Amino acid sequence: MSAVNRSIRSASRSLRLQPRSVRLVAPLGSIASQSNKLAATSASGSYRLPSSTHTFSTTTNNQSAAPAMASEAREYDPEIKDIANYVSNYKIDSDLAFDTARWVFLDTLGCGLEGLRFKECTKLLGPIVPGTTVPNGAKVPGTDFVLDPVNAAFNIGAMVRWLDYNDCWLAAEWGHPSDNLGAILAVADWVTRTNKAGGNIAGGKQFTVRDVLEAMIKAHEIQGCLALLNSYNRVGLDHVVLVKVASTAVVAQMLGLGEKQVADAVTQAWVDGQSLRTYRHSPNTMSRKSWAAGDACQRAVNLALKVLKGEQGVPTVLSAPVWGFYDVLFKGKKFEFQRPYGSYVMENVLFKVSYPAEFHSQTAVEASEKIHAQLQAMGKSAADIKGVTIRTHEACIRIIDKQFKPMDNFADRDHCIQYMCAVMLTFGRLQATDYTDGGEAATSGLVESLRKRIKCVEDPQYTADYHDPALRTISNALTVELNDGTVLDEVAVEAPLGHRLRREEAKPEILKKFQRHLGPHFSEDRVKHIVELGLDQKKLEATPVDEYVDLYATKDSKFV
Repeated sequence: MSAVNRSIRSASRSLRLQPRSVRLVAPLGSIASQSNKLAATSASGSYRLPSSTHTFSTTTNNQSAAPAMASEAREYDPEIKDIANYVSNYKIDSDLAFDTARWVFLDTLGCGLEGLRFKECTKLLGPIVPGTTVPNGAKVPGTDFVLDPVNAAFNIGAMVRWLDYNDCWLAAEWGHPSDNLGAILAVADWVTRTNKAGGNIAGGKQFTVRDVLEAMIKAHEIQGCLALLNSYNRVGLDHVVLVKVASTAVVAQMLGLGEKQVADAVTQAWVDGQSLRTYRHSPNTMSRKSWAAGDACQRAVNLALKVLKGEQGVPTVLSAPVWGFYDVLFKGKKFEFQRPYGSYVMENVLFKVSYPAEFHSQTAVEASEKIHAQLQAMGKSAADIKGVTIRTHEACIRIIDKQFKPMDNFADRDHCIQYMCAVMLTFGRLQATDYTDGGEAATSGLVESLRKRIKCVEDPQYTADYHDPALRTISNALTVELNDGTVLDEVAVEAPLGHRLRREEAKPEILKKFQRHLGPHFSEDRVKHIVELGLDQKKLEATPVDEYVDLYATKDSKFV
């Protein structure tokens, strides 16, 4: 036993033997100070605790450094009230937002279906107890699962995020606001089916697809506005905390909760344990990053249902000294806001159209595709490349610049800009299967060699444009040097296909992507029906959500 442990155990024995009539209130700070002194002098064993620390009270609120809190009703943090007010009272009247939400809705469902083609995803899906079917439960698209809304939220959330191919929002914090669809669709489907069967959730509400789109717009807005000026990754937190907060807010309102209860639910999301970002970064990059959003959706629905049963909130969950989110997890800083909640985020969201690649690399991969074609025209290939320099923005370097780090798994590869560009330069393609262990790209010696000859350098102007509210571009520029000394002209792509500035150009490609993802799961007739309905905005919005989800249900899927 160490000298420190012997001294502490001796002191503890002494404390237990003291008369119980003696009481002392000692501030936590003084105890910590005494502990430090004990550690500093323990080697000689000469330090003894002062007699004034012989007994402790466990019934006083002065033990901690936190001030005593009043017992009367407390005001909610203004950040919480703003979210609850927005969700409960704000009317979305933007035609652009609803049109964009429709494309996001279709694209996200398509990405979920594509995710089902990967066994690492499907092994996590289905009921907790195999074979369980929930009466009037939510259906999981592309499967025959009928689940409770909490587990359905996980299933849908995990599958739509699995391939990192759905929409994206880039600011001080980045993320994928369509991840919230996992919670929104599960609750809308379950409530509608239950109420049609005679239930009375949310006053008997039966949701249409337009209701789902409105909830998506609000969830996008909450997640996106909280991300504009606040970087959670810089304190080690994963961006799915914002999925959980946004989903909790909109789901609480969908369940019929009033403004105060919505606030209660949102506080529960903030006080809930937050995911560390370590599973997105070397040396711990792993598949959890692909189901983290599903976990956030699952937690959101669970918390909202608890508040529906009467669970109270935590009014000062953000600002409480010592114990609040700001002090515990945000280094004492308060959130900053660029704009009030409206429909800005949905209107400006980024579609990931061309490649299943982390969004900060999209323009780099597009530039690589152009260079691949140029090399072919010259009668050359990736084998003739001596080196590549990528002029890029700071966020790209911080997240996916992994020039010399080993590529151990799918998650490493789809978050490495060098790997993604090397695959495109080598094969003239980048597909989800190019990330899998044992695949042609993952085992290519040329890809691995070229990856280590691609370096990133920051362009401060690209970084500034990335954060500019009027631009929000995600620029990359590639310069290639060949083995014979030839330096090709730089190829720069500032805004990716799917950016607001290229939205109309992207829509035909988004539709092709959606059709491509439907094809392996359904008959030609059903694919045709789903696509035609998706293109008819009025008809789609008027469709009851359960009837729409039924279009995606399938028995005996070859993937699940």
